[in-house]
Amino acid sequence: MSGLTGKTALITGGAQGIGLAIATELHEAGAVVIIGDLDEAKAKEAAAGFGGEASAVRLNVADEENVKQAVSQLLAERQRIDILVCNAGITRDALLLRMKPEDWESVLAVNLHGTFYSIKQVLPAMSKQRFGRIVTISSIVGVMGNAGQANYAASKAAVLGLTKSVAREYAGRNITANAVAPGFIDTAMTQRLSESVRRQLMEQIPLERLGTPQDVAHAVKFLVSDDAAYITGQVLHVNGGMWMG
Repeated sequence: MSGLTGKTALITGGAQGIGLAIATELHEAGAVVIIGDLDEAKAKEAAAGFGGEASAVRLNVADEENVKQAVSQLLAERQRIDILVCNAGITRDALLLRMKPEDWESVLAVNLHGTFYSIKQVLPAMSKQRFGRIVTISSIVGVMGNAGQANYAASKAAVLGLTKSVAREYAGRNITANAVAPGFIDTAMTQRLSESVRRQLMEQIPLERLGTPQDVAHAVKFLVSDDAAYITGQVLHVNGGMWMG
């Protein structure tokens, strides 16, 4: 896969899980990775593992001013950001009638507003350099819905609309914007599920396994590469066939 050597990539929520897998994949493809994460210590630890020019920045995507300052600092240091992967996200699950307003608002603040703030801050630089690759991480529940996750599903569905709008607005600047919608991925969150629940999930997946963070990372790597230069405004589903659009 071509086009990543020398590119600078900012991955939000990149210190662990899917975000770290994406950072690893892009680093191995030649990109200079910047790990943005609320947990600065973990971000620095992750960046140190890549060596070379990799770096870390404390990034609270729900705080617009923090995102603005962090991106300004990165641009001052590196002059450009070629790739943005909006991966930071949280869950606060509950049935709708039991969902606390603060849990609704916090999930929207991180998953949706944080994606908006991050994209908004990198767009001027990408527009000026007339090049950019933006990938947002949505979810299968953003298209299917899911009981107990109205806040998460709403945020991830909204991310799809945001991504497609960015794709339309900035295609003329050679900026592409696409979304990856993972299904159920074998991460710390799904590992907490009981064995019976995991079996029920896998019964719904034609490929009969949970996805891996690397499965998602491979999709992201493709979308930010030159091989996907004519792809924008699309949703790439990585779910083992659990949902087919």
